[in-house]
Amino acid sequence: MFGTEGGFDMNALLAQAQAMQEQMQSAQSELAARTVTGTAGGDLVTVTMTGAGELTAVRIDPKAVDPDDVETLGDLVVLAVRDANNQVQALAAAAMPQIPGLPF
Repeated sequence: MFGTEGGFDMNALLAQAQAMQEQMQSAQSELAARTVTGTAGGDLVTVTMTGAGELTAVRIDPKAVDPDDVETLGDLVVLAVRDANNQVQALAAAAMPQIPGLPF
């Protein structure tokens, strides 16, 4: 990044920043096109989420529906969404370009 005369090469820095931005945009587009499935309660509740974190579907097995215990059903939905979200985060961590000096 330093020029031949010991000066700072701003053009090289800008080119590197632009390349990193393009890599980030590409990784984000790839993530948005992928899907993950989160489950809870032995697949009683299944959710589908895009790699960008958008919840796209919720499937509830009729066996999970107990009118006297709707709290458990709510807990299963939360757990399934959390499972899918964890998968999205892992996917994003693997897809994003690594930047030297940053902890992720």
